[in-house]
Amino acid sequence: MSKSFHDQVITILPKLRVQALALTRNRAAAEDLVQDAVCNALSAQNSFIPGTNFPAWMHRILRNRFISNLRKRRDTTDIDDVPASAFATEAPHEDRLALKDLGKAMTRLPADQREALIMVVVQGMSYENLAEATGCAVGTAKSRVFRARRQLETWLTGEAPERADDRAAAARASAISRAMDARILEASRAGRAVA
Repeated sequence: MSKSFHDQVITILPKLRVQALALTRNRAAAEDLVQDAVCNALSAQNSFIPGTNFPAWMHRILRNRFISNLRKRRDTTDIDDVPASAFATEAPHEDRLALKDLGKAMTRLPADQREALIMVVVQGMSYENLAEATGCAVGTAKSRVFRARRQLETWLTGEAPERADDRAAAARASAISRAMDARILEASRAGRAVA
């Protein structure tokens, strides 16, 4: 005569405890796991086909319950709470591409503007010294550097600058000019030709 479902559960309990202890490596967690597995088996007893391998069915329930518990305990974080640095890393290749684009744009500048920009940004020359070295007025030297920066901004961003008195355009031009100055300076320090 075959054992009843409940008798089979009681008979397999010691083996389930051993398996649970091997999985959890904690006696209290193993007892909880066995209890959860037995509860699952009792609620699903109608799905067990009599005459099949009951111990295998129970061990599978225990293992699946263990995996489910692991998934529930897995740390999760709201995507809005994760710092942006976890998603993106700096891409030095993008910097190289930007420097390459800057170099190409620099060659397109008129010679006097290119010369003025390099002397002020790369060499750190003052406008007065630039004017003296190139034989022009200080205002002309400042104008050449400004026009060179503005032209590079237009070429590199693909946007035509808005009216000169527009504060947003002036702020954007200033920020881009500083970034270009930094890249030109970085390229010159690294020994790469910019123009």
